[in-house]
Amino acid sequence: MNATTSEIWFQTRLISTFSILALFLAAIGIYGVLSYAVTERTREIGIRMALGAMKSDVTLMLLKRTLLLVIAGVALGGCGALVLTRVLGNFLFEVKPTDPVTFMAVAAILAATGIIAGLLPARRATRVDPVVALRWE
Repeated sequence: MNATTSEIWFQTRLISTFSILALFLAAIGIYGVLSYAVTERTREIGIRMALGAMKSDVTLMLLKRTLLLVIAGVALGGCGALVLTRVLGNFLFEVKPTDPVTFMAVAAILAATGIIAGLLPARRATRVDPVVALRWE
């Protein structure tokens, strides 16, 4: 491997490592926020389930909140990425800094990760026993 190729390889591995780490941290952050929200709303969820709400209704209610957070995050992140493309342009190989396919693919990956991370606390909320939730203090 010559010096030019090894430098490109190193930069590619470095950026890939940081991007995977960022995706992992985003998933953990979304999971943590929504898990906390479910914990805070345990009594409300228990009352809804005691009054006849189906598990799918509770899951959908919590996934709407997840989707709102994901859309806001992708929109703000996309705007920030457009601003920073000039700085990171040196690291891009045979891809335009404002490539719409790349932006859409990254947005889809982030949205899917966020929805999956939000699905775990939403599913846990459906297992709330209404009697226990009503005694929750």
